[in-house]
Amino acid sequence: MATNPGVIALVGSGEYLPVMQEFETELLHFALQRGKRNTFIQIPTASSNEGVDRRNFWKRRGLDQAARIGCEGIYLPIHEREDAFKAEHIAAVESAGLIYFSGGDPHYITEVFKETPLWEKIKNEWENGTSLAGCSAGAMAFGGTIMGVRRSSHSQGLNLLSDIEVIPHYDKILGWLPDRVASFIARAGANTNLLGIDENTALFRNGNENLWRVTGAGRVHVLRGNLELAN
Repeated sequence: MATNPGVIALVGSGEYLPVMQEFETELLHFALQRGKRNTFIQIPTASSNEGVDRRNFWKRRGLDQAARIGCEGIYLPIHEREDAFKAEHIAAVESAGLIYFSGGDPHYITEVFKETPLWEKIKNEWENGTSLAGCSAGAMAFGGTIMGVRRSSHSQGLNLLSDIEVIPHYDKILGWLPDRVASFIARAGANTNLLGIDENTALFRNGNENLWRVTGAGRVHVLRGNLELAN
């Protein structure tokens, strides 16, 4: 059982950008207070299939953010499922202050991480004080069911937050995929909390608190369920 859980954050968009720097700094500082290392771990898996140029783009953006925050930035190249079994990657997240899953394809995150030793290690670190964040695809993958965005069908998430489903970029996605969003909201038999998180906006929970808090430029919309949120 987790005795000293860290912060968990679900972010609508904006990972590694100056607009989210203050929030990401706070996530790291929460963990430093729990004795974790001043280290920012990037998990770029969701964008792994977008090519080398995009991998380098996200790597640089994350390392630039780490420099602005004043911490060690580590880009962990988890691009294939076999990468989540490598001992050096598992060791890299030991006592990390912040582990951050960035955006791209949420379904691919689950395919790579489900039932792997690296995912078990990340969960254990979070349960013992590390801050854990997922932006866009990362936030979606933490939940129970992932809405089909880059794919036509829904898929199973990592079930870290089994009672939550996330639609990121909510203030924009209604214009991009209105029919798919509507069908996901009204999905028969769904009894989870479905949250629409606007861009440059985050929902987070600190430690053993039950209350989820909202920060950032936009809103978090409770589309299904009765989850209580605070600003």
